[in-house]
Amino acid sequence: MEQREASGGSGGLPEIPLIDAVAGGPLTLLRSEPERLAALLAAARRRYGRLVLSLGDRASRQWIARSRNPYAHELAAVAAHIGLPGALLLNLSYEWACTSGVAADPEGTGSRMLRTLDWPMEEIGRNAIIVRQDGGAGPYYTVSWPGYIGVLTAMAPGRFSIAINQPPMRRISGACWLDWVMNRTGVWRGLGLPPSHLARSICDTAGSYAEARRRLIETPLCIPAFFILAGAGGDEGCVVERSEARAAVHPQPAAIANHWLALSIPGHHRGADSHGRRERMGKLLHRTGVDSFDWVRPPILNPTTRLAAVANATTCELAVIGYEQSRPATQVFSLAEHAGRDSRRTTPAPALAGSA
Repeated sequence: MEQREASGGSGGLPEIPLIDAVAGGPLTLLRSEPERLAALLAAARRRYGRLVLSLGDRASRQWIARSRNPYAHELAAVAAHIGLPGALLLNLSYEWACTSGVAADPEGTGSRMLRTLDWPMEEIGRNAIIVRQDGGAGPYYTVSWPGYIGVLTAMAPGRFSIAINQPPMRRISGACWLDWVMNRTGVWRGLGLPPSHLARSICDTAGSYAEARRRLIETPLCIPAFFILAGAGGDEGCVVERSEARAAVHPQPAAIANHWLALSIPGHHRGADSHGRRERMGKLLHRTGVDSFDWVRPPILNPTTRLAAVANATTCELAVIGYEQSRPATQVFSLAEHAGRDSRRTTPAPALAGSA
């Protein structure tokens, strides 16, 4: 039986719900949150158009079958349940920018991960959910959306926290629009895992930070990615730069945005001021009091910022807030408040921060 928890709160902003999908799988999310799903699909149609979504679904379906994707059955179930264009393409969409970092937690034990996610599509921040899953190695909590089966940000208690940033889009022809098409075609031709599915597989089955780190380095990918990994020990943390087959590892303290640090593959920039965002994140890694999210300021905060999160797998900490139009769009979700039965309220969202 599916279980759903949502902390109470005030302040006029929507709550981020916690949904237990251990028993019911991805369809639990669709059945639990039909209004959020409808809002996300409407936003996708406005941004991409029905024709692009339909063609993208067709190509994605062929690729999923050819690549023997381990989550093909879940993708098929989601697409069948939704019955509208976009379910498959949006699951394989990589059109976002991020700023992330990992370091020993200055307030306690273990390693702490900070991250923001930027995505041009609206409604992503307002309609975020927290999902409790368990693929066999133990429960974990992922910041997600109804119908999305990959992992972009997650915390697995006692094991690790993980997140994905996107590198520059590989430069092939020099024309950005043509390179987008050619890079997308490359994804559909490759047989490696999508980065979000590798992160999901690791959360499902990796029992330790060491195993997760090894798989992030060694597993073939269909497209480059940056991974942020924070372990349960204070010395366990790194950023992993990945091409389809190569890796470069940066031990903590480490910050990453959307430009290459070591592999240096020519590409088109993603997001605004990637170097400035990474520099700012590097200064935040040893800061205390980050659960208030007053650190989400320009240049990290920008018009496409949709989420910010703080995670520590040792203390089982996960705090998340959604953003739209550079402003808080949800109340702050705190996993600790759900664990403590005496508190069923959500922390009020911070006021809009000024420039850094």
